[in-house]
Amino acid sequence: MRVYVPLTLPGLAEAHRAGELGPGPLTAYAVTPGLREWYVSDDMEELEYAALNRAAAASLRLLAGVPDAPRRRVVVAVDVPDRDAVADPDQVLDASSLGEVRIASAVPLAKAAAVHADADDAVADVSAAVAALGAADHGDDEARFTVDGAEDHELLWFGVQEIPGLVG
Repeated sequence: MRVYVPLTLPGLAEAHRAGELGPGPLTAYAVTPGLREWYVSDDMEELEYAALNRAAAASLRLLAGVPDAPRRRVVVAVDVPDRDAVADPDQVLDASSLGEVRIASAVPLAKAAAVHADADDAVADVSAAVAALGAADHGDDEARFTVDGAEDHELLWFGVQEIPGLVG
């Protein structure tokens, strides 16, 4: 199963040094029954893209907790055995956790298929989105619009061999 692990650039640097994403448990995003039901789609590419976007939103939240991290969302796509990615069966009832899975233990970085990260031109919008998260969570429509502005930026695809250049 392909899962998408949200990170920050410092988190990616640490994973690169350690050779693994972890320690567990890890929160990741994948095509779960709840995500399928919510998006009402059979197109696997579309569903994978939705899971990637859920992870990008989680990366934005991670950035809010790391004030000195570069303001670029980072998501690592990793292949794990299906049994290792456990979804909460009740998540269908909670839109905020759609596609969320837990992975009990660390995952070797060698299992990564790709890294997705914001381009430099997204930094201003991502910075503004991080600053607006709290207000958006409390129902401020203008703040929600600002957060959505970060989501307008497509994450770029990087090969795993390009991680040193991303974190360097």
